[in-house]
Amino acid sequence: MNGFNNVYKNKTVLVTGHTGFKGSWLSIWLHELGAKVIGYSLDPYTDRDNFVLSKVGEKIVDIRGDIRDKAKLEEVFAKYNPELVFHLAAQPLVRLSYENPVETYETNVMGTINVLEAIRKTKATKAGIMVTTDKCYDNKEQLWGYRESDPMGGYDPYSSSKGAAEIAINSWRLSFMNPKDYKKHGKSIASVRAGNVIGGGDWAKDRIIPDCIKALEANKPIEIRSPKSVRPWEHVLEPLSGYLMLGEKMYNNPVDYAEAWNFGPELNSIIPVWDVSQSVLNYYGRGELKDVSDPNAVHEAKLLALDISKARFKLGWIPTLNIEETIELTVDWYKDYNDIDVYDLCKKQIMDFSVKGGYS
Repeated sequence: MNGFNNVYKNKTVLVTGHTGFKGSWLSIWLHELGAKVIGYSLDPYTDRDNFVLSKVGEKIVDIRGDIRDKAKLEEVFAKYNPELVFHLAAQPLVRLSYENPVETYETNVMGTINVLEAIRKTKATKAGIMVTTDKCYDNKEQLWGYRESDPMGGYDPYSSSKGAAEIAINSWRLSFMNPKDYKKHGKSIASVRAGNVIGGGDWAKDRIIPDCIKALEANKPIEIRSPKSVRPWEHVLEPLSGYLMLGEKMYNNPVDYAEAWNFGPELNSIIPVWDVSQSVLNYYGRGELKDVSDPNAVHEAKLLALDISKARFKLGWIPTLNIEETIELTVDWYKDYNDIDVYDLCKKQIMDFSVKGGYS
């Protein structure tokens, strides 16, 4: 598979969080692009995760470790000398962050700083793409999308930890890897923020697509706890294509792209949870929805959108799929994963997406 001007071919690329939902898809895509992928992560969440079923761990260097373990992380950098780093490892769930707030901060803030320090100390590493979230913004639940220059914040421990991580990333970039001093340090650091990412192989707790599929497979109604919450929905391959495009730009032109970037969907993909769930039922072919919203539930944002003008005009990146195509591609994975080799299933979806988006 070609793409991204072959910049990843024969490059050593470290992916933290490679056993996770987005990390597994990125690892497959990088492997197909000819990269030598080094994965560093905790164990997969379930035995049905995309990482497990695709067996991508057999095709890459699969290392289990915690990003809070600074010494082990630096050993991996020293041994493999990655040229590019995609940092995805995180505690990624809002509701879980209420249960484990300290661990959430240790992972999302100090873990990110550990990765930044390893990049800083490793001469071979040229570019680091630090993945955070759209929830890093100080969300006023406004109608217009947030721009990269808007203030960081966050109500819940997860969102605020990601806002804090963004502040740390920018501090390390300005203090130690400033683009103005690139000739001295040779590093390019960017942060990337995506919307609500969906796609095949995600079984995480308290996410709408896994909740839908689990209920459908058990022949139970789908319980919707926040039916009116509006989110920027996008297929997992959308932000990954942006990360890969950005990585290519940073590797070849490191000074001009070392900053923050949004990779969200078009405005017509910013719709309520209930509508997404109904579309899942339509493509799956059966099922029913049940509103179980609780007025006393822990706080979760009701409205969130991203402004992607910067990525559109400075990178030339635009979303490939509309909301119906996004949901259909996601449901197709869950309808097929029991009957088709999952790595081949993922590879075909990546190839079809690449052709449609002009990445091949």
